Amino acid sequence: MKRDRSLGQRLLAPIGDVRREEVNGVVLMAGVMLMLLASYYMLKTARESLILTYGGAEVKTYSSAGQALLLLGLVPAFSALASRVDRTKLLVIVTTFFVVNLLAFVLFGRASRLGGVVYFLWVGIFNVMVIAQFWGFANDLYTPDQGKRLFPIIGLGSSLGAWLGSSAASRLIASLGPFPLMLLAGGGLTLCVGAAVVAGRRQPRLDAARARTGTTAPLSRAGAFGLVRQDRYLFYIMLLAILVNVITTSTDYQFGRLLVERAAARFGSDAASATIRERFLGATYGRVYSYVNLAGFLTQLLLVSRIFKYIGIARSLLVHPLISLAGNLLMLGGPSVPVVASFKITDASIDYSLDNTARQALWLPTSREAKYKAKQAVDSFFVRVGDMLQAGIVYGGTALAFTVQAFAGVNLVLIGCWLLVVVRLGGMYDDRVEAPAVQAKSA
Repeated sequence: MKRDRSLGQRLLAPIGDVRREEVNGVVLMAGVMLMLLASYYMLKTARESLILTYGGAEVKTYSSAGQALLLLGLVPAFSALASRVDRTKLLVIVTTFFVVNLLAFVLFGRASRLGGVVYFLWVGIFNVMVIAQFWGFANDLYTPDQGKRLFPIIGLGSSLGAWLGSSAASRLIASLGPFPLMLLAGGGLTLCVGAAVVAGRRQPRLDAARARTGTTAPLSRAGAFGLVRQDRYLFYIMLLAILVNVITTSTDYQFGRLLVERAAARFGSDAASATIRERFLGATYGRVYSYVNLAGFLTQLLLVSRIFKYIGIARSLLVHPLISLAGNLLMLGGPSVPVVASFKITDASIDYSLDNTARQALWLPTSREAKYKAKQAVDSFFVRVGDMLQAGIVYGGTALAFTVQAFAGVNLVLIGCWLLVVVRLGGMYDDRVEAPAVQAKSA
């Protein structure tokens, strides 16, 4: 007779299909991602305060190149460490390194104007490296079947953490300032590590064969960039990461530029109208971001697990590029600000919820070396390469006097490439997931 579902299973049922023995572990991992993203948004809020005060807005233009150069050294260093210690020690060492960095910023950051610039670069590296590491850890804990069911719950923790962290940071920084906010984020990161270690110990062994392989052992000495270069599946994941980043950041640029143009047309572009333009832009962005956070959270809560269940992870990857295709076709016609804002909300909320969770799930049927090393290279270095390419497109388009509609045309070409990569990658993912099942049946 089938046992009745536990309280945890009943509470999580609207989000995902959870087995009784999986409840504690997945709740802990969702909590880890909640604390991680809340901490990141505190650090991000402190970053904006410091860079505008001590560095200037121009630094943002060059930050992607600087971060990419730093990551060329940091990713191989991470790979070398992963080859020497088990996954728990790797998590503890890397996260502790970043927490110690935070303490250094708190102690010495006020003494130098250069501190704001260094911190800006540091947050960009922290964002891609640490978040990639925790998602790699989650991929190592679960099989593809488990990930399909449980990643929507872990992703919900991520969405909720981003919302709570940004909301809390906007209130706390006004009264505490940026440096106490860093200390709070450091405390959150420390809790993340503890909860992740407990989650890893709670995760039951999936089968005897996997237990014999030693899933917590140190990794082989294969390099991160070499893994991406040698495996076509990983190479396509890398292409996807670059394309998504180029197109989504270009969409952000188009939206911002359109708003600036409409504000100037509505209120004038002289100095006397500067205040009212600032208020219009600030209010519009505030509304858009609040709706993005809400829509992303609701999508993660109510839709992601159901979409995964009925069309699968591979086909889920088609949703975001199709939405982006429709939005950029709208841009060609010069639509109103409310229409473009609606597209921006839909596009960003899908990116942060469904598409992010599906892209994380692509790593489930990969080797442990890929989950930690190649994922670190893709989610850090190659994401920053995407930023650099987008900056180049904007620079070239501006030099050629491109309109918003012209940038939309460039995006449409890139979206065509995005769809081709997703279709190819989806087939490769299905092949990787189905192969072990076929082998098991024939054994």
